[in-house]
Amino acid sequence: MYYFHERIWYKSNFKNKKLRHLIKTFTWRILGSIDTFIIGTLIIGDSIIALSISSFEIFSKLILYYVHEKIWYKSNFGLYKRKNETKH
Repeated sequence: MYYFHERIWYKSNFKNKKLRHLIKTFTWRILGSIDTFIIGTLIIGDSIIALSISSFEIFSKLILYYVHEKIWYKSNFGLYKRKNETKH
């Protein structure tokens, strides 16, 4: 799921970096929380407990992902196109 999420965002042309990071954070967290809910329900067998787990992790992982994304974006790792554009 993460790979496809990254591919979609790599092809996007957001000019506003802060808005891009924020929207990307929320879209990834929604996908991740749905995944946590499904796995939690399958393992525990109780959708209410799975929902409470996925609800809690939404907030903690939103913050962690946003910080991670900001650091990763500054690294330029794997962004050949952006590296070449800044050199010219």
